[in-house]
Amino acid sequence: MDLGKNGGYIALLIAFGMIMISSMQNVRDAIGIALNGVFGPLIDTYQIPFYILIIILSSITALYSSIIQKYTINYEKMKKNQELMKEFQKEYREAMLSQDEKRIKKLDSKKDKMMKDQLEMSQQQFKPMAYILVLTIPLFFFLIYRLSTIQETIIMPFFGSQNLTNPVLAIVPVWMLWYFICSIAISQVIRKSLDIGGL
Repeated sequence: MDLGKNGGYIALLIAFGMIMISSMQNVRDAIGIALNGVFGPLIDTYQIPFYILIIILSSITALYSSIIQKYTINYEKMKKNQELMKEFQKEYREAMLSQDEKRIKKLDSKKDKMMKDQLEMSQQQFKPMAYILVLTIPLFFFLIYRLSTIQETIIMPFFGSQNLTNPVLAIVPVWMLWYFICSIAISQVIRKSLDIGGL
C-alpha cells in the first residue's frame, strides 16, 4: 500500500481536517451519537464498566494501527537505512577527529543522499497516521459524548482513585491517559505477533 510521493502531504491534510472537525461541537456530537448506537449497548445493556469499554476500544485501536503500519511502512528498508546512517555517522566522526579533509569532502557529498533517505523514511512513517486518525478520532468523540452522561472512577497508578474526566498530567483527562496506556501495552503484543518492527 502506498500513497505515492505526495502521501505525506495527503496525510497532513487529513490530519488537519480531523482537527478542524474536532473543533465543531455539532459534528462531534453527531459522530458520538452515531457510534453510541454501536458501542452504547455494551454499557447500557451489558453493564460493562466504562474503563473496561476503554480497554476494548484501545485494543481495537492497537489492532488496526498495527495492521495499517505493517502494510504502509517498509520496516526492512527503515532498519537498513538506520544501520547505514549509524555507520555513516561513525565514519564521519572519525574523519573529523583525524582531520582527513579528503575523506570529509567525500563523506559530505554522500551526506545529502543520506539525509534525503532519512527524510523519505520519516514521511513514510507519517503516512499511516492519516488512516489511524480517521478511525481513532471518532472513537474519542464517542467517549467524550458518553462521559458527559456518566460519573465513574478508576484507580490509577501514582494518581489513586480518580474520576475518568479529572485532568492529570496538566490537561490530559484520566480516560485519555488510560486509553493510551492500554493501547500502547496491547499494541506491543499485537506488533510482536505480527512481526512488526519498532517505529
